[in-house]
Amino acid sequence: MAETNKFLKGQLLLDSGQLQGSFFQHSVVLICQHDAEGAFGLVLNRATGSNVGEMIVADLPEKLKHCPLYLGGPVQPSALSFLHTDAFVPEANVLPNLSLGHSLDSLIEIGESFSPTRKIRLFAGYAGWSPGQLEDEMKRKAWLTHPASLDLVFETRPEHLWQQILRQKGWQYRLLAQMPEDPSLN
Repeated sequence: MAETNKFLKGQLLLDSGQLQGSFFQHSVVLICQHDAEGAFGLVLNRATGSNVGEMIVADLPEKLKHCPLYLGGPVQPSALSFLHTDAFVPEANVLPNLSLGHSLDSLIEIGESFSPTRKIRLFAGYAGWSPGQLEDEMKRKAWLTHPASLDLVFETRPEHLWQQILRQKGWQYRLLAQMPEDPSLN
């Protein structure tokens, strides 16, 4: 079981087409932590339509106030998480040079420091699984996996992320990538 858990950290989970009608329909989730106690991830392709400054009342640096806020998942929608990268992040905890944070103080510190290569994405809420729950969903083939990359996390337009990754996975997923949100409208 430990090998499976190590495998999913730093991976992307994509709706395999079986999550229709759920919060996770057409979602792409970055698994940030996965161990015997469960899993924690952030939905990368669900924008709230608001900027961080509109939603968070803390005294944030000006450049962070204008960042879009994403809905990281259905659990604790008032909880703040953020992903950040830079040319060198020595204590990266998700992928090389990609770190997950939850502390408002750390976020402010990152926002106040200058780095032309720094990128940050902020999330309200998260996706969480109890021990064994994600493994059960994987056995039912509810999720497809794909290696995460900094480009997919920061450079790909979130509204196209699910479709783009499915197209990258090959011809057998192209039809799924074209599936509308509501198949009855087809």
